[in-house]
Amino acid sequence: MSPQSETPSRLFPDGGPAADPAGEHFERRIRSFQPRRSRVTAGQADAIRRLWSTWGFDVDGQRVLDLDAMFGAVPVVLEIGFGMGETTARMAAADPGTGLLAVDVHTPGQGNLLALAEREGLTNVRVANGDAVILMREMLAPASLAGIRVYFPDPWPKKRHHKRRLVQPEFLDLAATRMAPGAVLHCATDWEPYAEQMLAVLDEHDAYQNTAPGGGFAERPAHRPLTRFEGQGLDKGHVVRDLLFRRK
Repeated sequence: MSPQSETPSRLFPDGGPAADPAGEHFERRIRSFQPRRSRVTAGQADAIRRLWSTWGFDVDGQRVLDLDAMFGAVPVVLEIGFGMGETTARMAAADPGTGLLAVDVHTPGQGNLLALAEREGLTNVRVANGDAVILMREMLAPASLAGIRVYFPDPWPKKRHHKRRLVQPEFLDLAATRMAPGAVLHCATDWEPYAEQMLAVLDEHDAYQNTAPGGGFAERPAHRPLTRFEGQGLDKGHVVRDLLFRRK
């Protein structure tokens, strides 16, 4: 095995993100994600070894988080799926008065975000490993979030897989209970059919109000950075849709 990368199971026998943190505690259901336990770099592994116990935690569903103790008395936004963490780190740096609770199952991304947070001196980021639905349902108090961000979720393009898409009525029901009145759910996707589905289910939900003037899709707000991959897609003619809906 290359000294530059190792498998997560060998990297973290005594700590770090677990492969299945919720285990058998909760019902089996269709998930919107697939765990990606790919190889991590030496730098990512080092960040997890050193920082996980302080800035990371597993979504085991066994406790309700004290967000004030975790972040201080600041608004907290949940980001579901952060990839390699570059966008999350940029948003955290631009808005130090907001806590960013970032959840994903991608081990290299978890390590990368921890490394970025340390390098940039970010104290307002926490990294959660596991299922965002269990995190919201079991570990977050009602009305505890100032916002939820879902940027470029897996579109599950095949029709037989549409049931795996995250943004569905059931997800919106749960999210509404965890968002304070006035909190904003911000979704973004470059997959047009998924964008249309998101818009339809959000428009039909009584708990949300579209913030876009005249309804429909919104302009990309300044606080969502344009990523390198998004820029490449735009150069190829891809259309990125933003949706911003406020909790009533």
